Amino acid sequence: MGFEDDVRSAFRRGDTDEVARMARAEATRARAAADAPAEVEALYALSRVALRGNDLPRAEELARAALEVALTTQSRAIEERPRHVLAAVARLSGDYALARERYLAGIALNEELGRPEAVNSESYNLGFTELHLGHLDRARELFDGVRDRVFRNGDREFVPYLAVGARLEPADALGGSVVPPGHDASHD
Repeated sequence: MGFEDDVRSAFRRGDTDEVARMARAEATRARAAADAPAEVEALYALSRVALRGNDLPRAEELARAALEVALTTQSRAIEERPRHVLAAVARLSGDYALARERYLAGIALNEELGRPEAVNSESYNLGFTELHLGHLDRARELFDGVRDRVFRNGDREFVPYLAVGARLEPADALGGSVVPPGHDASHD
C-alpha cells in the first residue's frame, strides 16, 4: 500500500494522530522531491484531520494551501479534494451560500472528470446545504437523484447514506422541521 491507501485506512479507523504523522512526513517528502500531487494529497489529509477535529479555520487554511499547489500542476483532477474540503468548511461554518457555490463547482468539476461517485457525494452534501437554506424541494430533488444514481450505478458503499436523505419525507409529511446532521459524505 502507498501513502494514499495507508492514510485513508488510518482515517477510516479514526486514528487521526497517525494520519497527521503520516501526512506531515509525506508533505515534507513531497516538497523536497517537488512532487506536487503528493503534497496536495498530504495537505488534503491534514485538512481532513482538522475538519474532523472541528478546527474549521485550520481545515480551510490547509485545503487552500493544497489547492494552491494543485493549481500549479495544471491538473484539474488534483484540485477536486481540496475543493471538497473547502465546500465542507463553508457548510459547517454556516456560510450556506458559499457552500452551495463550492458544491456546485465541485459537481461541475467531477462531471468534467467523469467521476460519478464524487458527483453523487457532492450532490448529497449540497442537499444538506439546500436544507439549511430552506429549500426543501431542492434538497428532496437532490437526495432523490443521489438515490437513483446509487441504485443505477450499483454504488453499494453509498447505500447507508440514503437513509439520512430519506428522513425528509416523513418529517415533512408530519409538518416537522428537518435539521440535517453535521455529516459530510466524503468520497475517499
